[in-house]
Amino acid sequence: MLVLDAGDLLFKKYFNPIPENELKMLTQKAHLIIESFNLMGYDAMGVGDDDLTLGKEFLLEISKKANFRILSSNLFDEETGKPLFQPYLLKEVNGLRIGIFSLLSPDVFTGQGDPRKKGWGFRPPVEIAQNMVKELQPKTDLIILLSHLSYPKDMELAQAVPGIHVILSSHTGIHLTYPPPIKNTIIVQTAPKGMYAGRLDLTFNNQEPVFYNTATKRSLEINLNNLNNRLNSPQASEAEKAQWRKAKEDTERSLGQFHGKNEFTNMILPLNEQVKDHPDILKMVEEYKSKYLETGKSPSPSTPPTKGGEILFK
Repeated sequence: MLVLDAGDLLFKKYFNPIPENELKMLTQKAHLIIESFNLMGYDAMGVGDDDLTLGKEFLLEISKKANFRILSSNLFDEETGKPLFQPYLLKEVNGLRIGIFSLLSPDVFTGQGDPRKKGWGFRPPVEIAQNMVKELQPKTDLIILLSHLSYPKDMELAQAVPGIHVILSSHTGIHLTYPPPIKNTIIVQTAPKGMYAGRLDLTFNNQEPVFYNTATKRSLEINLNNLNNRLNSPQASEAEKAQWRKAKEDTERSLGQFHGKNEFTNMILPLNEQVKDHPDILKMVEEYKSKYLETGKSPSPSTPPTKGGEILFK
């Protein structure tokens, strides 16, 4: 199993710079999130625009406390032109060699004057994606992109850059329950604010890293069963049965195309009160709440909520 996050982890959606009187509270919250992800055993995180809310030095400093890799393939130091984070990660899972890289689009910021962009330089995402695929293909069996480009841009990238097998999409917060592959690329995304976790299961039946959605196969199997029931109906006319036999042949032909091919199953799991809390994380969250949040007081828009998974302790 790989546990991954595509960014916007440390702070809420950015609208204005953080007020001075809230700085310590939100700094501690960011540290709490990193410590929680350490305990949850995350493998990698991509940098999102909201992770830059407190600037370059803060993100570089807090990244040293992460036991998982913080990745960015196209984010550079504006002065030196050097990369500030590891561009990709190689992992081996059950003998499968996996390459993971991350992209952040400058287009997701609020404009040229957005203070979160200060000190950062951005390389073109499509160009860097092409370079990453070229770099990773000889070393891997599967390539995963942690994308902070937005879902529309992810669809464009999947069509423009072959060789990326899975895109963990983010920023737009679209709930993709049944993601269709786009040119052999699976794009998955869940709603924001830690309300859900997405689980993508890949089953390899051959060496070719091309997958079909098992939900599509199940739908065809249900249709085939319905057609068989109709054909066995004594009330059906011969003209109707002729149409259904043709539909049955087409459905069986479609199902036959899945034989021996690799498959994927995508599940989106709600992180609600029925999910058991990790005791160490729960203890840290309670300590944070008792220190920074007044008991019985509803949080203001600038205060992190205590429910709904905003702190990602589920």
